[in-house]
Amino acid sequence: MKNKKTGEYYCLGIESTADDFSIGISTFKGEILANIISAYIPEKGGIHPREAARHHAEVASQVLEEAFRKSGLKPRDLLVIAFSQGPGLGPCLRTGATVARALASYLNLPLVGVNHCIAHIEIGKLTKRVKDPVTLYVSGGNTIVSAFDLGRYRVFGETLDIALGNCLDSFAIEAGLRQSHGMPFGAMVEKLARKGKKLIPLPYTVKGMDTSFSGLLTAAVNLLKKGEHKLEDLCYSLQETAFSMVTEVTERALAHTEKKEVLLTGGVAANKRLQSMVEAIAEEHNAKFCVVPSEFAVDNGAMIAWTGVLAYKSGLVTPIEKSFVKLKWRLDEVEVPWVK
Repeated sequence: MKNKKTGEYYCLGIESTADDFSIGISTFKGEILANIISAYIPEKGGIHPREAARHHAEVASQVLEEAFRKSGLKPRDLLVIAFSQGPGLGPCLRTGATVARALASYLNLPLVGVNHCIAHIEIGKLTKRVKDPVTLYVSGGNTIVSAFDLGRYRVFGETLDIALGNCLDSFAIEAGLRQSHGMPFGAMVEKLARKGKKLIPLPYTVKGMDTSFSGLLTAAVNLLKKGEHKLEDLCYSLQETAFSMVTEVTERALAHTEKKEVLLTGGVAANKRLQSMVEAIAEEHNAKFCVVPSEFAVDNGAMIAWTGVLAYKSGLVTPIEKSFVKLKWRLDEVEVPWVK
């Protein structure tokens, strides 16, 4: 319902595709009132889906309470509930969807299932005031070059195996790096890479417009185990090779579409070296370069809330009986009537 004091409508968004459980609240005008994130950090190794889902279930009520406190709103102020319906890890997605269904049912509010990948694009467009970009979306679970055409975001290039963020994370784990003070593995690799001086030859795999990182990761790990190179040099070489691959594909998409904006989004978008490389190709093509603000680069509830607003205003709602999660929901399968 409309808030009588402010005359505004509000959407609450729930993000739970992987290791982050987050709740965001957005106005229908795009003002983000809350964006609370609780990250699951495994004791060792990568994400364990069931343990992550258990974490999400344990912190859900606390995160929800904090979101309402930060926004200054009450549950009765909401007009719609949005949730990340996919793609992602099954147990994690189901936990978020369960919370969303419970809220929507209890408050008698409409439910909107949001595509996680599209949400990363839309929060970048909102915060940087971008209209029609070529988007490089790089995270732990996805690596996609896309642009809007004929009613949908089209995929111009993507990874054929693991995501770029997964490649960096896996290498960091093999190198024995440990997460501390909330610093993600990718940020640790970036920090070490800044001290690297030697560019070590590694597999550079671009197939048409698609990329492959599994061979790159295997080669880097094998060199790591041999112990013939400094860790800093391996991190530097891994970054340079992987980032050059996605930058090449992004530049080709930019040349093909002739769009005048380039958006870098997703968790890996926080990497300064990647930012500089993508900015360079944008300048070459006289395109405006934008990178999503760091607080919205990671998986977050605000992007789900805002995309939920866009979908709801376009008449899209998800009946509870059809709110099952979609583990492999591609962004090019989704109609986006709010983009013209």
